[in-house]
Amino acid sequence: MTVSFSSLGLSDRIVTQLEGLGITEPTNIQEQAIPYLLAGKDVVGQSQTGTGKTAAFSLPMIERLDWQRPVVQALILTPTRELAMQVSAAMKTFLGGNERRSPILTVYGGQAIDLQIRRLESGVAAVVGTPGRVIDLIDRGHLRLGQVEWLVLDEADEMLSMGFIDDIELILSKLPTERQTAFFSATMAPPIRSLVNRFLKSPVTVTVDQVKAAPSKIQQQVYFIPRGWTKAQALQPILELEQPESAIIFVRTRKAAAELTNQLQSAGHSADEYHGDLTQTQRERLLTRFRSDKVRWIVATDIAARGLDVDHLSHVINYDLPDSVENYIHRIGRTGRAGKEGVAISLIHSLDRRKLQAIERRVKQSLTVCQIPTRAQVEAAHVQKIQGKVQEALSGERVASFLPIIAKMSEEYDVHTVAAAALQLVYDQTRPAWLDMEEPQMQERDRDRDRSNSYKPRGGGDRRGSGGGGKPVLRNSNDGGGRYDRRDSSPRNESSRYERDNNRDNRDYRGGYRSEERV
Repeated sequence: MTVSFSSLGLSDRIVTQLEGLGITEPTNIQEQAIPYLLAGKDVVGQSQTGTGKTAAFSLPMIERLDWQRPVVQALILTPTRELAMQVSAAMKTFLGGNERRSPILTVYGGQAIDLQIRRLESGVAAVVGTPGRVIDLIDRGHLRLGQVEWLVLDEADEMLSMGFIDDIELILSKLPTERQTAFFSATMAPPIRSLVNRFLKSPVTVTVDQVKAAPSKIQQQVYFIPRGWTKAQALQPILELEQPESAIIFVRTRKAAAELTNQLQSAGHSADEYHGDLTQTQRERLLTRFRSDKVRWIVATDIAARGLDVDHLSHVINYDLPDSVENYIHRIGRTGRAGKEGVAISLIHSLDRRKLQAIERRVKQSLTVCQIPTRAQVEAAHVQKIQGKVQEALSGERVASFLPIIAKMSEEYDVHTVAAAALQLVYDQTRPAWLDMEEPQMQERDRDRDRSNSYKPRGGGDRRGSGGGGKPVLRNSNDGGGRYDRRDSSPRNESSRYERDNNRDNRDYRGGYRSEERV
């Protein structure tokens, strides 16, 4: 029997919102945790990253809180600002409404504290933040916890490894005793179990096993999106260089599928869209064309792609990363079948780094970081492609019919010049349209690409680095931030602690980040 979000007790409004996001079936952790949280129980969720914990705690919270009441009713603590931003973004998506007037506030070090204070004073219903900044706002008197009904501690084991355990205890001690609490952690170390015993009331424990590893014959590659680029801009040169024989390009929404398909078709590629808006007849017709190689690339959403079962895929491309590691493995497993090799390509924004590292931990291997091809590389590959077609034509029968033309033209021009002119004509007619972008603009894009591809591992060329448990560290120009000014902190005898906490919030955490899981 298939479990649905409706059967878990969620309202039709939330179920409809999820369906609009292409999410129709709950993950294991969601299936187990949501009914207990809706019933008002405290929950301890022991689950690896990438299993869908964010939706597991945020959907019941969205269902039960009064989001029109401008007082803080929920507090979600995360170990890093990246996770805080991702959890907040997911909750806003589930809640819907106007993004600019969202009742959910994200707080972390490295961001101007005055802006966060103004938002708190104007009234918000939920706060997602890192421990150091949360304590700072509490001590300043701007984050008032007297009416908090929900507390969520996300990635509790990472909180422990980053040294936040004392800060967590301090925050918990300031919350009302009458509240609902949820802890989520991949492991249950003694200090975390001690917190559970002290601060949770008769909690229900739910546990989720890991998913299977990815097939070994799949080359898994990632491309980081340069700052200022769109994913479509990055995808163009990758496709030109890779030239997939057949591929599924996964996107998050139906709208994205339609837009990307239109862009690919406009560029002269054989592509079509596959999503939930298609009728069964349309889906079957498209699959028939795909299996017979009349369509080379399919742009699909996760919900529709479950019905795509083909054996000849050369590439799977994650234009949008999936919501969970489980879905990532499910996606890329559609290539590399029957003993064949396959390629899985993922486009990564800076905020997706935690997802990437969670994927690497789960598949137990480093994904190859590739540089987005330059204009010169794409043009060279295009010339090589034309050369291959010319070599094929030389062995064909039709070439003889063109020899008289060449013979006549060679009376006036050198035969090599004639051949070069013919190649130039073919090149100009088949050259990717986006390469016609003005040279200065292309050069600026290549410079941005080079800066973005400066993600370097610790310890030299191996992305795993040397020591430290083999966790990759990716340097990103978007990180920004640093310690906030001491003038904005609490009295001097307290400032060192907040600077220390803020530094934790903003550093490239050497132990690795955990992923925002399926939402």
